[in-house]
Amino acid sequence: MSTNFEIIDTALTGLKVVQRRPHVDARGYLERLYCAERFAALTAGRAIAQINHTSTTRRGIVRGMHYQHPPFDEFKLVSCLRGAVFDVAVDIRAGSPALLRSHAELLSADNHRSLLIPPGFAHGFQTLTDDAELLYLHTAPYVAEAEGALNACDPALAIPWPEPITGQSDRDRRHPMLTGEFTGVAV
Repeated sequence: MSTNFEIIDTALTGLKVVQRRPHVDARGYLERLYCAERFAALTAGRAIAQINHTSTTRRGIVRGMHYQHPPFDEFKLVSCLRGAVFDVAVDIRAGSPALLRSHAELLSADNHRSLLIPPGFAHGFQTLTDDAELLYLHTAPYVAEAEGALNACDPALAIPWPEPITGQSDRDRRHPMLTGEFTGVAV
């Protein structure tokens, strides 16, 4: 058992919180962000295929709620390297008893937490500080034609954004609201 991570189940099956455990000494710390051997079982053996880094300059910005359709669906390991974010995953798995339920975590440079998001979840976040930076590890490359999204302000999702939304991309703002016909995404 690795002492670098504690894997914590959430109420949404498959969605995990990863509590990293930095090794601290007088110089600072060393922190393992990922270990293929440790994460293989958590990602159904899928290897990391792409790594992305985001920087969001202002507090209150919302990005998301994005996902990839099969066969390009993915596990994402999301970590905050600078600042703090309210990170949200929404269950969109067809047939899930938790369909459209969300789980949120405070991810920050200080709390050393990550969110491991499996296929069948939409993901987004709100910055709680200026100059927030996130690192994403993906088990599939981004494919524009496979992207799906939910509107982060959709009342059907009832995401309790902790701060007033100070900005979104035009693209994210234009994502349609759900209708009663949404039955989820096959995974």
